Amino acid sequence: MSKRKQFLESVHHEHVQDFLNFIRLHKDGADPFDLAEVLPELQRSQRQELWERQLKLLQHSLTAHPPERWITGAEEDAGDMEVEISEEQIQTMAVIEGVTIVSTVSVDILQENDNYTSLLECAQTLNCIESALPLSHTPLQQAIHWLFECWWRRDLKGKEDLGWTAFLVCLENTVTLEKPVSELRRLCTLREVLLSVDFASERGQQVIDPLLQCFFRPSHIKQEEGKRFLAFLFSWNDNFIRMIHETIKNQLQFFPKTLSVHVAEIYFRAWRKASGSFLEEIESTCIQDLMQHAMLLHRNSPVHSKVRQILTYFHKQKFREGVDEMLHRLYKPILWKALKATNAEVRASATLLFTEAFPIHDPSMSSEMVDQAVQKQLDLLFALLDDPQPLVRSSAVLGVCSVLARCWEVIPSTVITDLLEKLILQLANDTSSPDVRCSVFMCMSIILDNSLSHPLMEKLLPALKSSLHDSSEKVRVAFVGMLLKIKAVRAAKFWKVCSLEHLLARLEIDSPPVSKRIVNLLFNSFFPVNQPETVWCERCVTLIQTNPGAARKFYQHAYLYTAPANIVKLMLVIRKCLNVCIQNAGDDELASSNKENSTMLEDVLSVQDTASMASLLEILVILWKSVQKSLMANQEAFKYTTSKFASVLPQYLKIFQEERCKAPLILLASLLPASSVPALRSKVMSHLRSLKAGTAVTAYSQSVECLCSWGQISHIVELIENWLVEAIPVRAQGDEDTSGKVHFDGLEESKPDLGLEYLDYVLLHPKTRDCLFTLPLDQIRPLHKALDKWKSLLFSSLSGAEVSVAVIETALRAFIFHGRLCIHLQHKYPEEREFLKSLEHSVSWVEERVLPFLASSSSEQQLSLSRKTVESCLTVCKDVLRVSVGDGDFRDHLLQHVASVLQTEKGYMCIPPVLALLTEVAQGCLSHKPEEDQEDQLSLTIRILTNIFQKVVEIIAHRLRKDKEEGQELCCSSEEALYDFLLVTKFTTERSEFITGVFSSLCAAVIIDISRTLQKISHVEEVLTPESVNDLPPLSNTILKVILRSPAVTRFFLSEMSSSIESEAIDSITQWAAVTHILTIIKQSDAFIVELKEIALSVRRQIQNYYNITAENSDNIQRTLYESTVRMLNDILNQCQQPNI
Repeated sequence: MSKRKQFLESVHHEHVQDFLNFIRLHKDGADPFDLAEVLPELQRSQRQELWERQLKLLQHSLTAHPPERWITGAEEDAGDMEVEISEEQIQTMAVIEGVTIVSTVSVDILQENDNYTSLLECAQTLNCIESALPLSHTPLQQAIHWLFECWWRRDLKGKEDLGWTAFLVCLENTVTLEKPVSELRRLCTLREVLLSVDFASERGQQVIDPLLQCFFRPSHIKQEEGKRFLAFLFSWNDNFIRMIHETIKNQLQFFPKTLSVHVAEIYFRAWRKASGSFLEEIESTCIQDLMQHAMLLHRNSPVHSKVRQILTYFHKQKFREGVDEMLHRLYKPILWKALKATNAEVRASATLLFTEAFPIHDPSMSSEMVDQAVQKQLDLLFALLDDPQPLVRSSAVLGVCSVLARCWEVIPSTVITDLLEKLILQLANDTSSPDVRCSVFMCMSIILDNSLSHPLMEKLLPALKSSLHDSSEKVRVAFVGMLLKIKAVRAAKFWKVCSLEHLLARLEIDSPPVSKRIVNLLFNSFFPVNQPETVWCERCVTLIQTNPGAARKFYQHAYLYTAPANIVKLMLVIRKCLNVCIQNAGDDELASSNKENSTMLEDVLSVQDTASMASLLEILVILWKSVQKSLMANQEAFKYTTSKFASVLPQYLKIFQEERCKAPLILLASLLPASSVPALRSKVMSHLRSLKAGTAVTAYSQSVECLCSWGQISHIVELIENWLVEAIPVRAQGDEDTSGKVHFDGLEESKPDLGLEYLDYVLLHPKTRDCLFTLPLDQIRPLHKALDKWKSLLFSSLSGAEVSVAVIETALRAFIFHGRLCIHLQHKYPEEREFLKSLEHSVSWVEERVLPFLASSSSEQQLSLSRKTVESCLTVCKDVLRVSVGDGDFRDHLLQHVASVLQTEKGYMCIPPVLALLTEVAQGCLSHKPEEDQEDQLSLTIRILTNIFQKVVEIIAHRLRKDKEEGQELCCSSEEALYDFLLVTKFTTERSEFITGVFSSLCAAVIIDISRTLQKISHVEEVLTPESVNDLPPLSNTILKVILRSPAVTRFFLSEMSSSIESEAIDSITQWAAVTHILTIIKQSDAFIVELKEIALSVRRQIQNYYNITAENSDNIQRTLYESTVRMLNDILNQCQQPNI
């Protein structure tokens, strides 16, 4: 019996195992049995018999073991329980698989007259059970879906149901899978299935959401198959087109700009393929809607630019048939109105659309009518360039330039000339708007891309030369960008548009965005990398002699436009040039040992030309610094370069003695390893020793940085320490004696002021500071101790010793630097509290030795010095907290110190730095979540902090009562510090006790301050309604002025005032009048309507208790206050009731 006959006989429920064996053989690639070869050889009757037999086999298997008894995926995954799958289910799954395989092969070999009813019943049966298959049989499920897909492709009977199942599965996979490319291809081939389903039917409604989800997926939108499928969806139903469009609009804000172009292509494909009602729907619902949104959306909307991108795609398709006509028809009812709209943003957006789509016309019109339409549009371009709004003019400039670039050949030459003259002669000099001027230069690049424009542009562009000196940086940037474009497209000689002299002048003084572009523009002129290196040097010298400042800027940015190797080559050729100059000066010794020679610059440079020599040296340093990282990365090149310059540096220092030359030489030396210039270190140190106090920073900065770069900062530290120690005063009676004169040892030789200036420079600059703290602590401690000893001199001066003002200033500076050094050292060594303890000791010393002199009984000199010392201590402590170096113990110690300061007679003089310190304490307490064991301590700290703040407010109020002029000065000096302190409340929500404590103090202070002023009124004419904070007493004026600077702070204040009103703490008509005065001032801002209304209503309820005052005489002040308060409350409530507030 043949294989074909055996296989046909096996398709029976009594020979299931034989059938399954044949299926295994088919699946085995090594076995020759292949159903794709066996089935085509069967006769038509045999094929029909095969399909009938397999239908019966399938039905028998499903009857014997129906889907209701199958163990599903949920049962297979049921925890730790082991679920045994029966042999019947295994066999049933195998039969289903076999039938699916046979059916799939059968579909491929079906012939025209075959009766495949049984095969259809098999497929329909599989369609009924495929969703019930266990999860473990996903491959079988996929095979069934492939059968359905093949069935659809062959256009067989019953394809609708089978194709629908395959379509749904593919659709679901494309939405859920991360990489759905293959599924997208299958879905695209099945897309026609959708047309067989009515949109309003149950199936249609079922598939709407998954279909719309496809428009969420970038993978669908970007892939070719995805675009084809999504464009096809526009042809399903008119209502669905609207749903698609709304979905896309909602998603646009989340799409990246790159995706918008793909979305545009989908719209365009859908439009191209549509006809009839679908075409009308796409044009009206989608395209025209996008046009309207592109005009009406705010320009800062996240969707606006993406809508513009979609329309831009359509505008670029104007060469396609039908696009011009469609644009003309859809724009006609909306665009021309938008171009004349009263809203400038709408006009600007419409201008961009109009110029992008220009010319807008219907190709079916006669040529005469087209010409008339284009002429009207050209006239409209001129009108838009004259629009009163800069935004519209800027948009018109962009549009006109794009129109000229695209349509240069078809626009009349007279119109082109008029438009360009309008741009270049008028709008480029638009004094009312830098944006318009900037847009002219930015958009000129668009025109220059069209080579036909170059002859005319070459004649007109020189009129723009003065724009290089425009007052707006962005205009200058755009102008130089235009010059770069001119150079790139060779439209003209850029130096004919703007002279070299002007470019160099601008390069010297302008900001990096402009100067970098000028360097790019001039780079090939002054750094021609394709020419010999000697030419580079010649151009360098030419640039120096033309404009030395511009030369420094040029070489500062030159590394951006060439390789580091070229920069090093230029450095070496400049070195040769300097050597030749020295050689030509007649130094025989150098001439005999150095045979390098160059004759091209002999007539130009000489050693006596100090300016040129100094500029060359400066440029050497600039070039080296620009490629220092690259040079360090290439050790071979670094060693070669350093050896070259190390060999000539001593000679340079000997020859170039002028001050201007010394600075770059020292900087050049700092770039070399210390070992290559051993003799120079002593010279640098001698230079630092020889300077005098008060010397400009530039005189020593290079020397300090030089020693730091050599790792020799310890010598600077030692020098500062020696000067400080030698200049420390020595008492005749010992350190504890507070009387008698102070004597100085070696004061003439030491320079403590200069040493402190060196230390200041080292601590201020990150590079030198980092170098300092690489030293071992033992090398820094002596400096720390030397600074600490100087505070004894402050006490001596306070105690009456005769000390010069200059020495006292030095001692005060040393005291400050001691604190600054402690901060850095504590930051460097946070594991111990050594330097925090040193700071605490200084605070205790100020408390013990300085605060007693902060009193009226002290002399003016004592009072001034004690105040400066206390303020310096507070400032240093504030910095400790600001950089998060201090801990909780240090913070608590500072609060005790602040309390001591405020308790002194003249402590109020230090309130501004006290508030600054309290700000940092509050910030530290409120910005970090405490550990559980620190919660109580932190709450205590906050209570102490709020109490101190309340004390500060009371002291200011007391000072105003005692001495109004001095109190007002104190209010003015404390205003900024108070504002910073109150801003801390913006960062807290949990620490309500802090907010309550702070604002209750402020609220009480303001109410009491205003009510006291009202109590002093002696005539009813003096009862007035305040119009601004300036009408309030000084303390209230200061507090409210500070509070109103921040809406958040104002709301905290109003909240506390509301609490005060409800607590019945206010018990007199003068205090209620004070509250109303405050509300009247705050109502001038519309931001607090809700809060003001609530408080005003509460106040009105409360003051009804004082209604009997109205029975008094009209000249009674209490009655007048009551009536004034009622009027102010009514004004506040009336304002709160106004609409659209």
